[in-house]
Amino acid sequence: MEYALTATKTEAKAGSYYDRIARFYDLTFKVNGYGRSLDQYFENHPLPVSRGAKILDAGCGTGLLTLALLRSIRFPVSITALDLSSTSVAAARKALYYSSGRKRDVTFTQGNLLCLPFADESLDLVVTAGALEYVPLADGINELARVIVPGGHLLHLPVHPSLIGVFLEILFRFKSHPPREVKDQTERHFRIVHQYRFPPPQAIGWSKTAILAQKV
Repeated sequence: MEYALTATKTEAKAGSYYDRIARFYDLTFKVNGYGRSLDQYFENHPLPVSRGAKILDAGCGTGLLTLALLRSIRFPVSITALDLSSTSVAAARKALYYSSGRKRDVTFTQGNLLCLPFADESLDLVVTAGALEYVPLADGINELARVIVPGGHLLHLPVHPSLIGVFLEILFRFKSHPPREVKDQTERHFRIVHQYRFPPPQAIGWSKTAILAQKV
């Protein structure tokens, strides 16, 4: 199987692939209660941001995590939702249009996680779920760390090894990174604040964990 792990700063196959499956991807994660699980996580673990914070959803897909951010943050912030797939970005923009969230807080852009259109140390929080699995892990985390201010945070929802994880790898053509490698690469730039396992009854817990880390 050909994974999109060969993504580079100038070429990334995942974008064109997700252009073809954006609707299926969106339906899959809505059916499994992904958004509800994120809401519960954010309720129990409030995001470490303040009014006016600059936030990036790196690899926003169809906007499920972006919308969860809006639901959980009760004050104005500036969120950029970025993805390689133009079809996914369009779907995320449409989802925001039909939501009750603060639409003015979000802007959308098509871009590459390995070459982010942001200055060094310009963002307070970066969140990412299902994107680092398409790139070399060290390169991806290096680029995310570059744009985060000292003391800022990274929230990463990596895919952890499981039967469901293997199924998702085949279905969505990515390759998950070993948990030890994820931890080691994260700790090159960040101090891990917490690692969270979603409760087993929640479908998101079958394949994902959450890691919150602060840039040192």
